[in-house]
Amino acid sequence: MDFDLENPLAISHDFHSETLTSLFSTESDHMASETYFQSLKARDFDISIRREAISAISELCCNSDELLLYLAVNYLDRFLSCQGMLKPKPWLIKLLAISCISLASKMMKSEFSLHDVQGDGGIIFDTQTIQRMEVLILGALKWRMRSITPFSFMSFFISLFKLEDPPLLQALKARATQIIFKSQKDVELLVFKPSIIAAAALFSASHELFPMQFSCFKKALSHCSYVNKENMLQCYSAMQGIVVDGFDSMLERVCSSVVTPANVLDHTFSSSAESGKTRVTSITTMRMERDLKRRKISVL
Repeated sequence: MDFDLENPLAISHDFHSETLTSLFSTESDHMASETYFQSLKARDFDISIRREAISAISELCCNSDELLLYLAVNYLDRFLSCQGMLKPKPWLIKLLAISCISLASKMMKSEFSLHDVQGDGGIIFDTQTIQRMEVLILGALKWRMRSITPFSFMSFFISLFKLEDPPLLQALKARATQIIFKSQKDVELLVFKPSIIAAAALFSASHELFPMQFSCFKKALSHCSYVNKENMLQCYSAMQGIVVDGFDSMLERVCSSVVTPANVLDHTFSSSAESGKTRVTSITTMRMERDLKRRKISVL
């Protein structure tokens, strides 16, 4: 069975309670440990090592799918969480980065050439050395490579919003995805479960794109039995330094996708919190909401 970050357990689209429960109950097995988080918080040296490793993965994945990069960093954090922090040796950091990418590419069945990533004139590793590191990573992760990530919960949480307009649905998902990608590098977010990160990212994206209906979306997420409201709000607050960047491009995407670019007031959607249809706010209002966010005015 092929691996899909959005559907690691092959959950059906109708979200049966049994499969959802399995997804939420096992997500902690695919996180870095609390000890790892505390170590990074306490020691700038450890943060520096993690930053170098993520930078190496990002550089090697510059021409690859961002989902591949996300999965590789997931393996990195979980490995360091079990194995302990690496010594600050450039060759060791690069070897770990290459091995995490190699494993991620195998899981996602994406094209990956060891020759291409090692053709930068730097340290060259033979195939056996990389394979030995891969085995170490697999052992530390207990062979749990079908990682449960925030993307595994996106479709379920979006379904709670009952969005009817495909372009708006696409914009919401794209913006939340962008926030999740940016959030992975932030140490503060390592403590939160993948489902909480997904909910907080959608929470943030819905506030940016649909401020007039934000309270409805907030209620839909807060009333979900799988979501700890307090944790979601804490995660949302931790994301605020990330969300402003990239918002302008998302506005342009919304504008370009509607039938009448000058006005999005005619695009409607239904909310699980309301039976009637509500109208999407204008671009002007969204820009005002963005400006308020930049001034750090609380919306909670």
